[in-house]
Amino acid sequence: MPTVTADGATVHYTATPRTADDQRPALVLVAGTGLDAQLNFGHLVDAFAASHTVYLPDYAGSGLTTEPQGPLTVELLAGQIAAVAEEAVRQSGGEPVDLLGYSLGAVIAAAVAALHPHLVRRLVVVAGWPGPHDARQQLGFEVWQRLERTDHDLFGRFLQLTCFSAPFLSAIGEEGVAQLIANAPPITEGMRRHIDLDGRADLRDLLPKITAETLVIGLTRDQVVPVEQAHKVHEAIDGSRFAEIDSGHLVVFERPQELVAEVLGFFNV
Repeated sequence: MPTVTADGATVHYTATPRTADDQRPALVLVAGTGLDAQLNFGHLVDAFAASHTVYLPDYAGSGLTTEPQGPLTVELLAGQIAAVAEEAVRQSGGEPVDLLGYSLGAVIAAAVAALHPHLVRRLVVVAGWPGPHDARQQLGFEVWQRLERTDHDLFGRFLQLTCFSAPFLSAIGEEGVAQLIANAPPITEGMRRHIDLDGRADLRDLLPKITAETLVIGLTRDQVVPVEQAHKVHEAIDGSRFAEIDSGHLVVFERPQELVAEVLGFFNV
C-alpha cells in the first residue's frame, strides 16, 4: 500500500491504476467516523473510476494510519488528506483534485478546501456540519460515547437504528437487520478518537474561505447529522450548490446509486 508523510504521520492510501497519458482528474474520497476508506467507499470505486483516478486515503484512527497518538484535530487530519491530494496532483500532471468527504470526512474535506485551496478543483460535502453548536447533534455524540463505554453490543445496535432510515430498515426486515449488526465494523480505539472529534469539530471560521466549486448534499432522514446542518454548511460557502437525498445517515450504503448520480452530475457539468 502506498504512503505519504504528513507532520510525522505515515498516511496509507490506495489508488486505481493510472497510465502515463491518462487524462482523468483525480478524485479523493474521505471516509466517515470509524471507517477506513475501502470499507466506506470500496463498493463505489468502479462507478467513479470511469471518469476519475480514485484515491482512498486513511487518516489517523482508520486503516493502517494510526499516528499520532492523543486527541485528533480537524486541521491535523486535513493535513493528512492534503498530503494525499498533493501526491494525486503530482501524479496527474499538476491538476487539482476533486474531493468528496462523507460525515466526519466531509468536515475534513471542507477543511482541506479551505486551508489548501490550490489542491482542490471541486468539493462535495455529504452529511457535513459546521460546528459543535447544535444541541441535538451534540446529545447524539454524547450518547455514542457513553454507550460505547458501557455496552459495545448495544452501541452497535443503536448505530444501525440511527444511521439508517426507518423505511430502509423496515424494508430489509429482521433478517437484513441482523445481518447489518453481524457485519458491522468492530469498535476500535480509532473510532473512539473520531467520535471524540465529532463533538469538537468546528468549521465555522473555515467555511467562508472555501473557493472551490462546491456541492453540499443533505440527507432528509438523517438522525445523526440533521439536514438542517447541511443547509448551514451550504449557506456558509459562497456560491455552493445544494442537493438532498431521501436517506438516513449511511447514504453510501442506503442510497449509493443516487449519491453517485448526484456527484457525477456535479463533476460533469
